[in-house]
Amino acid sequence: MNKIYFCFPGGKHKAVTFSYDDGRLQDRRLVALFNKYGVRGTFNLNSGLWDRDDKRIRPEEIPELYRGHEVACHTVTHPTIERCPLPEVAEEVLEDRRALEKWTGYPVRGLAYPNGSLTDEIVALLPHLGIRYARVVGSNDSFGAPRDAWRWQATCHHNHRLLENAEAFAALFKKQYLYLFYVWGHSYEFDDKNNWDMMEEGVKRVAGREDTWYCTNIEYWDAMDDLKRLRFAADNSFVYNPGAADCYVRVNDSEEAVRIPGGATVELK
Repeated sequence: MNKIYFCFPGGKHKAVTFSYDDGRLQDRRLVALFNKYGVRGTFNLNSGLWDRDDKRIRPEEIPELYRGHEVACHTVTHPTIERCPLPEVAEEVLEDRRALEKWTGYPVRGLAYPNGSLTDEIVALLPHLGIRYARVVGSNDSFGAPRDAWRWQATCHHNHRLLENAEAFAALFKKQYLYLFYVWGHSYEFDDKNNWDMMEEGVKRVAGREDTWYCTNIEYWDAMDDLKRLRFAADNSFVYNPGAADCYVRVNDSEEAVRIPGGATVELK
């Protein structure tokens, strides 16, 4: 019987993504940094705070600024939602989605919990509001695959061992694992601590690598869902891909990944 290992898109076994909250003006510099090194991330915005001050990205800037990255929810007004009634939480998320989708032109399906606030009831509600994943706060210093999409914790905040974690991630090589390096924060913190240079160094350490897929947060979960939809023969001798996206697997420790086009059945040798 064939031994099958799932792969990230392109047959990669490592992935990098970023998540940044609040939509402050410093996102402009951060997006430029990401684009310079070819990495990608997710920006979590509050659609009800655009007019509160002049420190936030205006909605008309969203389509161009965040092109090639993901825009996700951060609720309309950034309340501590564990203290709010569930109907209010639902409105905060759905209205944020509606406003952001007006400017992005695509379904907004991610969320970063405002103030890191959540309850089990909120977690259970989110899939019914069209949310595919939700990020919590804190760092786990781990590169393993996340177990819970709605309690998704990053590898690190950029002020927590960024360079050490980036160096450790870059050195990983075992292809029997799927590794993920996930960094979160707020772009205004780089001005507060005057550490833009540190962030650029961290990005450089993980960028431009042939073994690594650079994705947004929602792309990570979409890829995982695509892999789950694959239908294997009982002896793993062939596989059918019922989805539209290409998937990749490794067979019997082969160095080369096998591409499984959307809608195709592929023999696995």
